[in-house]
Amino acid sequence: MEDLFPRKSLGEFLRSRRERLTPEEVGLASYGKRRTSGLRREEVAQLAHIGTSWYTSLEQGRNVNPSEDVLNNIAIALQLTEDERCHLHLLARPVQQENIENQQLNTGLERMIRALEPNPAFAIGRYWDLLFWNKAAEFVFQFPSLSTHMPHSPNYMRLFLTDAKMGSGVKDWDAKRQIMIARFRADYGHFPNDTRFKELIDEFMQTSQLFRESWPMHDVQVVTDCHKRWYDPRIGEMEFEHVTLQPPTHPDLKVMIYTASTDTAARLGNIIK
Repeated sequence: MEDLFPRKSLGEFLRSRRERLTPEEVGLASYGKRRTSGLRREEVAQLAHIGTSWYTSLEQGRNVNPSEDVLNNIAIALQLTEDERCHLHLLARPVQQENIENQQLNTGLERMIRALEPNPAFAIGRYWDLLFWNKAAEFVFQFPSLSTHMPHSPNYMRLFLTDAKMGSGVKDWDAKRQIMIARFRADYGHFPNDTRFKELIDEFMQTSQLFRESWPMHDVQVVTDCHKRWYDPRIGEMEFEHVTLQPPTHPDLKVMIYTASTDTAARLGNIIK
């Protein structure tokens, strides 16, 4: 019964990617008026060099087992990005993962995150629960004050969707939140049968209009190392190099590090000392 969830997600993902393309974009001639937007299933099958009924079975969530080559051909036909191609493989050939009750950082990781001051750093678990953060991250991302007496870890995605002060003064805040939703979906693709993930998605569908509008689009984006610059009215322009670390002994854990420019670090250091 559990396998139905990734198969349903696979069908929805394929349909969303198919409907965003036109025949002209993939080099096909278009004849007559179309009742629906996007490519037809037979056109995707033609481009991927597979049978129409076989591709239809994938979209309808039937129990078929596509090979790696077939999935790559479909990815090319649908002009998927590399992140989307990897997501397609995860949905079509899910790896069973055990549910986890909680995650804890070891002392070494906690000390590392503290030692990175005044560079913002924090760790999130499989479900984007904030496990640990330093004072610089608390200031820059407006996280709650870290306390050993917190009954529950704050959820990073929940804060992004519902905490108004996180986006105060940030340009294109909704666009940034949509990127976070796409990253959340990319992580969810690794654990499509995980009960806690499903509970969080149900919660966000209820509480956030942006999430309700964005989630059915099936956009996926993997976190990458990058240069970040943004303005905060409390401190002015900030500049960081962002990297994400995943300890080999904690594959569900991400340590997010924002190495500040010299000027940004100096101003942050004065604020958090």
